[in-house]
Parts: sequence; C-alpha cells; structure tokens
Amino acid sequence: MKHVEYYDIVKDQLEKQMTEERENIEKAAEVCADAVMKDRLIHVFGCGHSQMFAMEVFYRAGGMVPVNALLVPHLSLPPKAKLSTFQERVEGFSQELLDLENTSSDDAMIIVSISGRNAAVVDMALAAQEKGMKVIALVSEKFSSHVSSRHSSGKNLKDVADIVIDIKCVQGDACLSLEGLQTKFSGTSTVLGMTVMNAIMARTIELCVEKGHTPPIYVSSNLDEGDDINKKYIEEYRGIISCL
Repeated sequence: MKHVEYYDIVKDQLEKQMTEERENIEKAAEVCADAVMKDRLIHVFGCGHSQMFAMEVFYRAGGMVPVNALLVPHLSLPPKAKLSTFQERVEGFSQELLDLENTSSDDAMIIVSISGRNAAVVDMALAAQEKGMKVIALVSEKFSSHVSSRHSSGKNLKDVADIVIDIKCVQGDACLSLEGLQTKFSGTSTVLGMTVMNAIMARTIELCVEKGHTPPIYVSSNLDEGDDINKKYIEEYRGIISCL
C-alpha cells in the first residue's frame, strides 16, 4: 500500500539525512548561534512552497525570537501560484528585498530551494554575502545536479553558499509510482527540510546555552502566561524584524 511505502521511504531518507548531514547541520547551527549571541538575526528565505521553511521557524511556540522570515507576496503561492514561479526566475529582485531589511554582517542567512536553480535564491545568497553574512543552503544534490541554472552566472545555489545541507529526496522530489500512471507522486522534501530546520534551531539553542547565553524563545500564546512573555519579545525585536 502506497501510504506504507511512503512512510518507509521517508524513514529511510530521514535516517540518511541526519546521518550524512550531521556535520553540516552542526556548522549551520554554529553560524546561527554566533548571530543570536551577538543579538542579531537569522534570516530565512525561500520561494513558493519553500516559504514554508521560513514560516516553520518564525513566530512560533518553542521557536527562537531572532528569526526574520523573508516573506513577500511576490514569491508566495497566493494570490496566484503561477506568479511565484515567474517571480523566482527574475534576477535583481532579491537584492532589493534584502536592502529593505535590517541587516548586519553578524546575521546568518538560511535559503531553502530543493532544486537551487532559480535566480531569486542565487541572488539572495550573493546579496547576503555582500553584506558579510554566512549563507546556509538547503538543496537536494540529486535534484540540483540534474537541472541547469536559471541565473545568468550559470551557478546553482549550492555553488554560492558557504554551508550546504543536502536534502536527501530523489530527483524531482516525488518518490512514488503506480503501474498505469506515468507521473510520480508524493514528495518528501518538506518532511526532510522541516526536520533539518528544526534540528538547526535546536542545536543553535543548545550551543547558546552551552556558551552562557540565554536565547529568547517564544511561548505558546495559548498558555496563560504566553501573551505577556511574547509581548515583551515583540516590543524588543519589532524594530529589526520586519514581519513583527
């Protein structure tokens, strides 16, 4: 049955993900912890469905406060999904977007793109590096190595990032097939990537505490004390996190 097969594939890919990419996840967490301990930000960027990775670690219970999700309507699925596909192929947009944010060379940048091929993510990596940031990329090696770049440089996101975490999905992401059905279905990159994002954040928090720094962490607003705790964080960070 396909739901069981899907679970087995995800389980195997996750095991490979967390075993083979352990060192790179550690490196990513070290960069993020350094930013947090300097009272700066972890910016997270993606296009289309990959905006979910920024949403996952932004403004949520148990999540770190100094995370800036770079969410703009131009690159999101609503109001028209096709427009996000068009916009992510346009060069020059990401630099302008980043220039509107509060940035520092002490910040970290995480960019998620499973193919890594489109102009928006390559541009964002280059723009962040120009500002002195370290760039962490979540890219699938199997996917990105089989597609051409859509950036004028001819480079893929994995070619310009400082730290690359290989997302262990298959080429094209969809992992299941059925006799009589030409198209594969059911992607795994979201499960894999979300696990990596949360692993980075968990290790980042741990590194901060190990070094004597207490990172600010959101509390569920559905706990009685949540609103009061989070209100103080929002007031403190609203000036540098554009989404708050």
